[in-house]
Amino acid sequence: MTDDTSRVPKLRFPGFAGAWEQRKLQEVLRERNNQQPQSMEYPLVSFTVENGVTPKTDRYEREQLVVGDKSSKKYKVTVLNDIVYNPANLKFGAISRNKYGNAVFSPIYITFLVNNDVTTPEFIEMFVTRNDFIKRALKYQQGTVYERQSVSPTDLLAMNVYLPGKSEQEKIGSFFQQIDDTIALHQRKLSHLRQLKKGLLQKMFPKSGEDRPEVRFPGFVDAWEQRKLGEVAEFSKGQGYTKSDLRESGTPIILYGRLYTKYQPIIRDVDTYADEIPGAVFSKGGEVILPSSGETAEDIAIASSVDKSGFLLGGGLNIVLPHKEIESAFLAIEISFGTPHAELAKRAQGKSVVHLYNEDLKAVEISYPKIEEQKRISKMFDNLDNLITLHQRKLSHLQQQKKALLQQMFV
Repeated sequence: MTDDTSRVPKLRFPGFAGAWEQRKLQEVLRERNNQQPQSMEYPLVSFTVENGVTPKTDRYEREQLVVGDKSSKKYKVTVLNDIVYNPANLKFGAISRNKYGNAVFSPIYITFLVNNDVTTPEFIEMFVTRNDFIKRALKYQQGTVYERQSVSPTDLLAMNVYLPGKSEQEKIGSFFQQIDDTIALHQRKLSHLRQLKKGLLQKMFPKSGEDRPEVRFPGFVDAWEQRKLGEVAEFSKGQGYTKSDLRESGTPIILYGRLYTKYQPIIRDVDTYADEIPGAVFSKGGEVILPSSGETAEDIAIASSVDKSGFLLGGGLNIVLPHKEIESAFLAIEISFGTPHAELAKRAQGKSVVHLYNEDLKAVEISYPKIEEQKRISKMFDNLDNLITLHQRKLSHLQQQKKALLQQMFV
């Protein structure tokens, strides 16, 4: 027997008291099984973990033209505020509220209409998308192969749930809707900044075969210099370290894996440490580093500049020290996002693991303006990266805050 205290949330709005009422989920949701062809009023949509009920992609539309007319084929109907889930992908979080509107989609998806006499769509969405609810639902998974295991709608609807009264539900639903709106706002800001950076990277470096970029800072008009990287830099390698050499504190070290997992155009601080070994290679500040091996050619055609002296530079790193006419932060950006990126990717050698050698780097052609313009460009992208990081932190904080509140405000 469940005691009343276990049916009371830890955090509650003022004015609400008493235990939440136990119900079967089938009292709250009812499966919607009607089907019809796609139409202007009921367009064909997808259902994804990331975006819920969402329009089909352009790729799908092109496939439709190739396959032929599907106007007579029937699909499952879903309407605004339905609760939708994918039985096979519930383990990945494939459950959400239909915020798109009237639509049809594949019969592999399950869609429930909400009993508005008992609950609200906003509240029940918060309820069923919580990790705690999904974990309980996954106990009903059936199937011998993990990838094909699924939770049937019959088992899902048979689950016991605890709900407050409608007025408290509306308060909770409205509260989390405000949080979701704020999260969506930050996601849009973050997406806009990333798109802005992408667009500027395309316009502020010359296209292949050209000697001037499309967009420049005022006062800069000269053609960019074009040289082989080997003519304007010195090259070396880092010193190899093993896991046993790493420590919780000591001398900071940059390992090649950082360029994949925590990529930064400019490295100012690190959170990995090691003891110095014979032949140790230290940064002097101003180096550009690239991984010498990786899983794909795209992986290793990336670069970072090292902002400080005194970092150990680990094995698996190609080290480029540009001459005084090249700023290291500018060079790292151009290698990672400019025309040298594609050329380096082509030069990568290997099958399961690809390699890039200093000799490959020396042969790559780079373009660069005078040092003053280089510094303006790298500073602008550094500021933009800092702004992107700030918005990402705000977004992560909001998402963590929502997660914590979901744990405390539901039973």
